[in-house]
Amino acid sequence: MLGFVLLSLNSRVAFGQVGPLAPVAGWGAGTVTVLALIPPLCMGLFAPLGALARRRLGEERGLFWASVLLVGGAVVRTLGMPGLYVGTALVAAAVAVVNVLIPVFVRTRFAPRRIGTMMGVYALSMGAGSAVVAALVAPVAGAWSWEAAIALAVVPAVLAVVGTAPQLRGPRPSPSAVAPVVRRPVGRTALAWSLTAYFGIQTLVFYATLAWLPTILVGAGVSRTTAGTDQAVMILGLAVGGFLAPVLAAARRNQRPHILGVVAVCVLGLLGLLLAPAAGAPVWAGILGIGMGGGQALAGVLFTRRGTDHDHVAALSTMAQTGGYLISAAGPALLAVLHGSTGAWTVPLLALIGLLLVGAVLSMRAGHDGGYGGGRGGERG
Repeated sequence: MLGFVLLSLNSRVAFGQVGPLAPVAGWGAGTVTVLALIPPLCMGLFAPLGALARRRLGEERGLFWASVLLVGGAVVRTLGMPGLYVGTALVAAAVAVVNVLIPVFVRTRFAPRRIGTMMGVYALSMGAGSAVVAALVAPVAGAWSWEAAIALAVVPAVLAVVGTAPQLRGPRPSPSAVAPVVRRPVGRTALAWSLTAYFGIQTLVFYATLAWLPTILVGAGVSRTTAGTDQAVMILGLAVGGFLAPVLAAARRNQRPHILGVVAVCVLGLLGLLLAPAAGAPVWAGILGIGMGGGQALAGVLFTRRGTDHDHVAALSTMAQTGGYLISAAGPALLAVLHGSTGAWTVPLLALIGLLLVGAVLSMRAGHDGGYGGGRGGERG
């Protein structure tokens, strides 16, 4: 449990540093866009490594070696701008493996009635770690340098390695004596594509907002330090929403109301930023964080609920995260292009709202059918 929490704390720490640091470090729009593009792009490209690690190493050893790679990436990120780019890619590759393995790990190691709680703990820890670091990076960068602020991520990464080391005692995977289940490839099912659409759009909004929220607030008249604090409020909201959504959704067979709920909360937060960005910035940031955190964490519940066995969960998770992260990689660049062409943040925010509404429709298939061990919805597609 301790290793699970420590690893969860690190899953978004490095990615939440860029937004608050951008105004302080004086990074231009191109730098912010590239640094925001690398994580989802690499997580999409390297998500299949999670399935490979599961087959070769098992979930336990896969999570340990992913945490080792995460430490290496966190250290490389402190070595100037080239290191920041390369290290972010390494961290993203490690997190890609973690993202695929966590739903399978939770379903394997915990009773069905605990799955929602454990996915909530995962999201809560993820948001809490990111919030603490996001609140610290601007003051540390102001007092020393942005490299020193980036180095904050090394400490929790090392703790994650220590916490997951006992998992090396777990059994290695062995060929199953049970005949494999024959089913259509997940890529040929409507379920898998609906999960991909849900995860892709939710994650696009997440990374676009994570990259540009402080800049949006500074443009509205908020000070740079306050904008970094508001970013931390949003990430704290991610933790709250990330815990509540899985707990509320996992016990039910139909998660369509929960999908619509997280979309509605996200839209409310974006509308607030659109209509009163300076006056209610902490409120809108918190609301948006709750919605996005719920949307991100709900994906894990959808994978475990729609999958008919561990292999099916891994296959659905791999496809949805590979395609979803590649979709989401366009988010930061999309906002940069729209802002550059219009000179304001109105059109970019309206575009995010429109994408969320489209995603709500496309996600309906992902929200129903199936169950723990007995549902056949995933096989029907």
